[in-house]
Amino acid sequence: MIVTIHGLDWQREKWKSGFGSKFIHQGEKNAVKYADEIIVLSKGVQDYFEKEYGRKTVFIPNGVNRPKIQEAELITEKDSYILFLGRLVPEKGIRYLVEAFKNVKTDKKLVIAGGSSDTDSFMNELKDSAKDDDRIIFTGFVQGQILKELYSNAYVYTLPSDLEGMPLSLLEAMSYGNCCLVSDIDECASVVEDKALVFEKSNVEQLQEKLQEA
Repeated sequence: MIVTIHGLDWQREKWKSGFGSKFIHQGEKNAVKYADEIIVLSKGVQDYFEKEYGRKTVFIPNGVNRPKIQEAELITEKDSYILFLGRLVPEKGIRYLVEAFKNVKTDKKLVIAGGSSDTDSFMNELKDSAKDDDRIIFTGFVQGQILKELYSNAYVYTLPSDLEGMPLSLLEAMSYGNCCLVSDIDECASVVEDKALVFEKSNVEQLQEKLQEA
């Protein structure tokens, strides 16, 4: 039996207050006990299994295909927006992003692309926080040509997460040649190495500084 661990999902905020976190955590322990092999997507999670359980795992990172850059046709902006793309969940650090961006003096827009994941109340909280800043745009869930155009024409892509597995959206952004701004969690930092702007996770002031620099 082979088990693939995408991330430490029991740590996600939406599960912390109830039975879900314990159930998912128990699944992790069952994998350690019963699986013949465990595949992990990041070195950080590999180190976690070694330290927590003394269990060896196999590291197989995610990958993406090299895309074709798209001209801005369906979208109206080019090189004039900072892009976040992902599920609108607390651990993605979007609270910090909105808070930091509101204090940045720039003509650039902040495009937050993605839908909720059983987190409608959190999405409403974000929109309420951003309502007085017309530079902040929520697109909702995107896919297909619009998704390709958003990646292709972004000024900066940002992923300020507190928790990740190995983020496909970051790999995709890098494959489009985007300048990236990410938190310093291992799952992001190990992907970008020295080829991106990095700030200390949850540090709004550092994030604001990096946004202003960009």
